[in-house]
Amino acid sequence: MFRGISSINLDAKGRIAVPTRYREELQDCCERQMVVTVAVNDKCVGEAGCLWLYPLPEWEKLEQTISKLPTLNKMAGKLRRFVIGHATECEMDAQGRLLIPEKLREYAGMDKQLFLVGQLNKFEIWSDAAWQAKEQEWLDGSDTEGLEELGSLSF
Repeated sequence: MFRGISSINLDAKGRIAVPTRYREELQDCCERQMVVTVAVNDKCVGEAGCLWLYPLPEWEKLEQTISKLPTLNKMAGKLRRFVIGHATECEMDAQGRLLIPEKLREYAGMDKQLFLVGQLNKFEIWSDAAWQAKEQEWLDGSDTEGLEELGSLSF
């Protein structure tokens, strides 16, 4: 399980260095084989400034789930085209670096400063500007959609 937030850098070649604390787990769970793709929100719209990074076994579970969606469902088709269509396999090298494809970096508006956010079974990779904007949106607290379903959750 991946948790926590790390400030990371994108190097001149388009690589990120995965924080040391995750490297052994990624070696064990997926032999450093990962998949990066665009992130989408609850409306299947691209999440500006964000990419998803999955260990290969977790990605394969997601692919199986998506493959079972109705072929003629408009939203399912959009999800397949967007998330599966942009998916790119990448391998973490011996130094813990991953190459983020140029098309995905451009899509997410990524430059040097990024944030890697653990999301249990995957990571989110955020551009600095998008993360700051999204964090402020969450702090504003005006969006209560889905709050009722969390009613029994206790911390």
